[in-house]
Amino acid sequence: MRVELFDFHLPEERIALRPASPRDSARMLVIRPDGLEDRIVRELPDLLRAGDALVFNDTKVIPAQLTGLRRRDGSVAQIDAMLHMRAGPDRWKAFLRPAKRVAEGERIQFGHGGNACLLGSLDATVAEKGEGGEALLVFDLSGPALDEAIAAAGHVPLPPYIAARRPDDEQDWEDYQTIYAREKGAVAAPTAGLHFTPELMTALDARGIERHFVTLHVGAGTFLPVKAEDTADHKMHAESGYVSANTAEALNAVKKRGGRIVSVGTTSLRLLESAANEQGRISEWSGATDIFITPGYRFRTADILMTNFHLPRSTLFMLVSAFCGLETMRAAYAHAIENKYRFYSYGDASLLLREK
Repeated sequence: MRVELFDFHLPEERIALRPASPRDSARMLVIRPDGLEDRIVRELPDLLRAGDALVFNDTKVIPAQLTGLRRRDGSVAQIDAMLHMRAGPDRWKAFLRPAKRVAEGERIQFGHGGNACLLGSLDATVAEKGEGGEALLVFDLSGPALDEAIAAAGHVPLPPYIAARRPDDEQDWEDYQTIYAREKGAVAAPTAGLHFTPELMTALDARGIERHFVTLHVGAGTFLPVKAEDTADHKMHAESGYVSANTAEALNAVKKRGGRIVSVGTTSLRLLESAANEQGRISEWSGATDIFITPGYRFRTADILMTNFHLPRSTLFMLVSAFCGLETMRAAYAHAIENKYRFYSYGDASLLLREK
């Protein structure tokens, strides 16, 4: 499909720079085959029924934004690195900026202005360079020692559309993390989950709605624009994750008894679809997925998707268009923009019910 079909104009003032407070006070646009409804996130239990099951992504964001120095022949260049996928105990795939200032084999000294020196140097070698500024960094540290040094030197990896307008601060350490995050490894938050509070979880429990967890470590590739003119020419960056045998069994049981699977976020949905067979049965699964969902895709798992509002021409807007139909989503986004919904990672939510 032509990528231009997924374009739309978003006024800059619709981009949220801070989340709603409390989290579940955010607005939520319910998108059904027969129309739209303006609601609030804390009203989610009223929109579901006993026996439904929410699927959350429990990945935890790490401070994956690093700043370092490259020294060459007496000159020094500042290099920013966004870690996006771990490739081994001592190595990460990362997006470098400006990538043209670094060659394969050169060294980058990270954490020169932070606290990494307390834990040892955080130096890396650029082992490989790829397209679009991607590189493979091999660090001098490994395993837990590397994790500690990154935690000391790194910054909250705010999305570029927020980071370009303000620096990260202490509040972001809390805001850019779900309340149920536990598996370290993401460099971007599963943002639909940011709306949940302990009070909302309690209300969902009282309604008889199950909750289950999967893990997909969200990568920085989620923010990359689609530069191809046709979706067939776009290559997705892989992200690693897993679905446990217990979770797979529980979700299959939900479907068997007629309950609905509600995916909280596109990351949960992409992982479920990766773990399901053609008949929709979910199995224990682990590995890297680069599944790319566009209109025409036949969904096998989730009946309902809760997600934020996404970038124009993005793979995520393509995914929601596949879930509910392109024209339905274009109309929904036009409604959201006209009615001053807040967009992107810190923005409002939408609840998508697909046609069976």
